[in-house]
Amino acid sequence: MSGAEVRTALIPEEAVEFEREWREVMSRATEALDLSEVLETLESWRLVAQLTAAAGPEAHRAMYRRAATRLTGEDVPADEPLSRTKARLSL
Repeated sequence: MSGAEVRTALIPEEAVEFEREWREVMSRATEALDLSEVLETLESWRLVAQLTAAAGPEAHRAMYRRAATRLTGEDVPADEPLSRTKARLSL
């Protein structure tokens, strides 16, 4: 799965995160002449993209809410922005 394919498979909120992180690691790779971090980042986001594709966007968001509920012991509303939910998980 290429970077473009990963981005396409992600939910919009995570596509923005992926693009930001991708640009950061590509910039560092350009300076260091080392693609290791780029490849690690791509593999990490590939897993997220595969989970998203397998479960579907709403189930993927619900997974984060369930994890946050279990971690914090607080109910996470379905309409909470994903960034807030992920902050509860320290992601």
